[in-house]
Amino acid sequence: MSSRFSSVPPTVADRLRHILHSIEEIQGLLADASQQEFADNRLLCLAVERLLEIVCETSRHIPAEAKERTPEIPWRRIADLGNRLRHAYHQINSDLLWFIAKDDLPPLRAVIERLMAQDRA
Repeated sequence: MSSRFSSVPPTVADRLRHILHSIEEIQGLLADASQQEFADNRLLCLAVERLLEIVCETSRHIPAEAKERTPEIPWRRIADLGNRLRHAYHQINSDLLWFIAKDDLPPLRAVIERLMAQDRA
């Protein structure tokens, strides 16, 4: 493995940006796709799956106080999804990814944007 990886851990602000960027990428990738087109495009499914892994892993590092201020977000379920994506990948299907992207990511995006705005204030 290359030693070019940074040893400096991301800040909370960095992590919020990583989540937001991943959500924006997913939404951009799916903007013009139907559910069937998504299901038929393996590379697109894999891209969305990877971006969801980033969201899930990064969510683990959001401070507890921020999570407590946003009870509308199922933070534990987001982390659990990451475990499922990594370890039970054989149970993941395009329908699950589609519905997460379409139903669960918009409210998460709104919360992340709110947390970022609070961080800037």
